[in-house]
Amino acid sequence: MDRDIWSGLAAFAQIVEAGSFAGAAKRLGISASALSHAMRSLEARLDIRLLNRTTRSLAPTDAGQILLARLQPALASVEDVLGEMENLRTTPIGRIRVNTHKPAAAYVIMPKLSRFLRGNPDVLIELTVNDGLVDIVAERFDCGVRHDKALQADMISVRISDPLTLVFVAAPDYLDHHGSPDSPNDLAAHKCISYRHATSGAIHRWEFECDGERKQQAVPANFVTNDIEMMRDAAISGYGVCCLLMQQAAEHLQSGALVEVMQGFAPSLPPCHLYYPSKRQPTAAFTAFVDAMRSS
Repeated sequence: MDRDIWSGLAAFAQIVEAGSFAGAAKRLGISASALSHAMRSLEARLDIRLLNRTTRSLAPTDAGQILLARLQPALASVEDVLGEMENLRTTPIGRIRVNTHKPAAAYVIMPKLSRFLRGNPDVLIELTVNDGLVDIVAERFDCGVRHDKALQADMISVRISDPLTLVFVAAPDYLDHHGSPDSPNDLAAHKCISYRHATSGAIHRWEFECDGERKQQAVPANFVTNDIEMMRDAAISGYGVCCLLMQQAAEHLQSGALVEVMQGFAPSLPPCHLYYPSKRQPTAAFTAFVDAMRSS
């Protein structure tokens, strides 16, 4: 088959799956203009229109739908064969696309990654940090990392961390002006730094451990962000009381920039799990990566 037609067919499938030229171009690592040129060339070679395009929408024509129905199984078969070829390699090589939330990226994956990359110089890790929920199959990630309660169905799951300890903190200057809360009930008289969830858009309800039971409670927030590092910086700047990962807060507690409050009430987050489709044929590179991330 003509190489240009084959590449055009693959591009066509990606465009329809992504729903836009920009989304498909991002997946393929090329410019949207180059992708548009490839699509025009394919339609010219086949002498038929495959896509209906407007400034606001994109959809396959009737001919495009017929082509896509026959094309997708063929492309899936090619990907399976390429995966089998990868499995025959004994030396890890290739790209691994990982989607993870920020706590796991910063405090679980990155500390283990340098040793893995030194031992596997032919492996490229593409780490996408996204605190929302992501369909890793649709977005063509090799694996995702989330807490166990947020895992997709039909996935193989590998635990890669212990539970993550949380701590309630505030800056000394804030405590000098507002006093120190000793229990969750005291927070009604305080200013708090809160987190907005990426997927739902809801403000996180704080959780507390009380007499062996966990309870949720809304707190009065005067600063809300969707970034855990900004929460830490806001706490150091004296904006209010904040709930952080112990890994985030440890050096600042040691330096005195932050002070722990409400000791004994902080819960822990569930362990992080790496997950991937059960039907996936792991390559040598992917198997090595999972082994490196696995919790000891």
